[in-house]
Amino acid sequence: MSKPKAKQEYGDLATGPLVTPRFVVAIVLAVLGIAWIVYYYVAVRVDPTVIPAPDPGSPAFMADLGNWNYLIGFGLLLIGLGVSAHPSTPLGRGRGVVVGMVACFLIGLLWICTYYVFSNDPSNIPVMNDLEQYNLVVGIAFMAVGFTFATRWE
Repeated sequence: MSKPKAKQEYGDLATGPLVTPRFVVAIVLAVLGIAWIVYYYVAVRVDPTVIPAPDPGSPAFMADLGNWNYLIGFGLLLIGLGVSAHPSTPLGRGRGVVVGMVACFLIGLLWICTYYVFSNDPSNIPVMNDLEQYNLVVGIAFMAVGFTFATRWE
């Protein structure tokens, strides 16, 4: 007589640990990227609709980077998502792969569709108002990370 299989839980050691150093690095990179974008947009960026233009916020190096801050922020976010596609992380194995893949595809699609719907006047949408045509790059980059997850799908 064979024993019935026990129900595997997501954090079960057979499927892999829930928290790994790679997963912590992925979370830190993603949160740092989001924080970079938010801080630049809220505290450093000069609002182009205000006349006369006020002085940019501090730190000065962030103000000097200008729109390159978006590349840094989205780069950190997308690298963090890409790192989380590794099989040693919860998003890189089992159902996590499908969740990560579909989420990245949908975020990219929604980003591009939102930009196209509001492209005549994106001034009311934070971050999109500064990126202009680069919004397409952001949407396609999210989809590219979705393909990173797709390579892990079994």
